[in-house]
Amino acid sequence: MKNKQVVVVDGDDASPEVMIPTVNILEQMGLPITFERPLIGQPALDAGLTGFPDEAREAIDASDATFFGSTSGASTAALFYLRWGKQTYANVRPCLWTPGYNSPLANPVGIDFTIIRENLEDLYLGLEGDIEDLQGLNFFSKHARAPLSELSPGKYAIKAITEAGSERVIRFAFELARKRNSKKRVTVTCKYNMLSTSDGLFLEIANDIAKEYPDIEYDHYIIDDFLCRMITRPQHFDVIVMPNLYGDIMSDGAAGLIGGLGLAPSGCFGEDYAYFESAHGSAPDIAGKNVINPTATLLSAAMLLDHLSFEHEAARLVDAVRCVYEAAESLTPDQGGSGTTTGFCEAIIERLAQN
Repeated sequence: MKNKQVVVVDGDDASPEVMIPTVNILEQMGLPITFERPLIGQPALDAGLTGFPDEAREAIDASDATFFGSTSGASTAALFYLRWGKQTYANVRPCLWTPGYNSPLANPVGIDFTIIRENLEDLYLGLEGDIEDLQGLNFFSKHARAPLSELSPGKYAIKAITEAGSERVIRFAFELARKRNSKKRVTVTCKYNMLSTSDGLFLEIANDIAKEYPDIEYDHYIIDDFLCRMITRPQHFDVIVMPNLYGDIMSDGAAGLIGGLGLAPSGCFGEDYAYFESAHGSAPDIAGKNVINPTATLLSAAMLLDHLSFEHEAARLVDAVRCVYEAAESLTPDQGGSGTTTGFCEAIIERLAQN
């Protein structure tokens, strides 16, 4: 197999404490992968460069994927390039309960679904400003029954849902449902009762695409109804797709069902590029304490390996994580243990050596 090139961004605060040992584990697996760390974020600024130098962009463009650590701001330009520059439109957030996870639910057994968040549109386009700037555009609120000018002064944000953006992420969801060895169900959710034009378009496109996949069960719920069902019947769901803002919120909530963001991996996929990152933040409150949970980063690394066609090695890494939790040893404080980040990673290395 041709050698793969992966750009690594260690991230900020506590993030390097999980990124560096995880990459070390991947290197010890002996795969034909070269990991490159161009100067990005604070290291680049410390070297007198911009936060995202041209050399780093070129390294990303020449790579097969990027493994991205959580950032508190210095690496944001690189993250935005990975998202909008590389058009990684599908944010895939698996939610799988494993025995040993510190779930708050009485019965988390059988939770195994994936949220797909549209990653580029919606309110995240950043189309915001002063309401006064919209004067003269004749915006009229059908709900408030008043012109926008009567609501001024204040701020606005524009929500944009496009046909092309919706179709590609919804189709991605159906294709993923076909590949998963699970329930073969796609659920669509948004606020189509109140936002009948924008979210209504998302639902309309989903209804049309669902007809092309008769082998996939299809249902849809208004987002608040979906949230209630996700909490009370999480085992019902398989693949769930939704617009950007809802996906950002619901995927974090889903992580709470199984035991927290320290267990939540993610991957962002485009037509010809993907990057992978844990769903949690940079955890500045525990930086330097050697207690940040590496699970999300390790599982994101497994998604990276799977994307690079190292499916067997990805499965080995996931199985090693499962074994560590089943043994209930070396678990970090967020999972009810007294272990350290280093100890957890050492346990993973031991498990990999056994199989």
